[in-house]
Amino acid sequence: MAEIIQKDGTWVFDGDTLRLTPGRDKNVGLLRRELGELVVPLRALAGISFEQGKKSGRLRLRLRDGADPLLHATGGRLAEPHDPYQLIVDADRYGVAEYLVDEVRNALLLEQVPSDPVDAYLLAGPSVPLSVTAGDGTASFDGERVRLEWKWQAEDSKSAGGPRTLPLADITAVEWQPSAGLENGHLRFTVRAAPTKVPPKYDPNAVELWGFKKDPLMALVAAAVQARLPHPAGAPALEPAGPAEPAATPAPAPAPAAAPKDDHDALLRRLRELGELHRSGVLTDEEFTLAKQAILRRM
Repeated sequence: MAEIIQKDGTWVFDGDTLRLTPGRDKNVGLLRRELGELVVPLRALAGISFEQGKKSGRLRLRLRDGADPLLHATGGRLAEPHDPYQLIVDADRYGVAEYLVDEVRNALLLEQVPSDPVDAYLLAGPSVPLSVTAGDGTASFDGERVRLEWKWQAEDSKSAGGPRTLPLADITAVEWQPSAGLENGHLRFTVRAAPTKVPPKYDPNAVELWGFKKDPLMALVAAAVQARLPHPAGAPALEPAGPAEPAATPAPAPAPAAAPKDDHDALLRRLRELGELHRSGVLTDEEFTLAKQAILRRM
């Protein structure tokens, strides 16, 4: 297991999944705090990188296209404090960050995980029900329908129609756009019966966003709906779980092959590197023990 604990958050890799837990630091974005812990399966990853700086560094995850409904709904437009796939690393933990990167990259190579797009979501998206108030309205989603209610600042063309309920079956697309400069953002739903888009300010199927603190939380509503729509690559939407079917008897698993000599030598080199990091004070006693046990298990 590889683990890094920072004020910005904690990342833990167990060989199969990465658990991303936001920290409690005041600089952690509101969206990350509301989203909570993310469990990212190894097969959803396209890569990982670590960038060093003078005072702090940054871990970044790159997911395979189509793996995460949050990234699809936001179009990669989440700003740094709200992006759950970045972690700020203090300078005295650079060695730990590099070790985590090595472990994830080695696992991707060993499992031969491709980096090409996927045709089904590999992350579940935010849990429901949820409700967010921002801009000119409130958007709520219970897993089956979206409800839009308007604040007093909303345009008459919206408020005159009263609250609006959009069944999930009528929604064909969802989009979250942050405000930028003088341009307002929005959360917009494309509905079968009203495919023509007017500006979000007047669109009864859109919440206009004005660049305030809670705007990013509307991305959670967008992601929760997106996760329940058909995948953009053509896979059908997830159906509610029904009664479990009797499981077929699995075929006996093949015996694990012995590690090639080259792999064994690489693990020995990694042990020596860990020893050097421990002696130099980069790794604590606990971090060194956990890392050493992980390597010994692979040998």
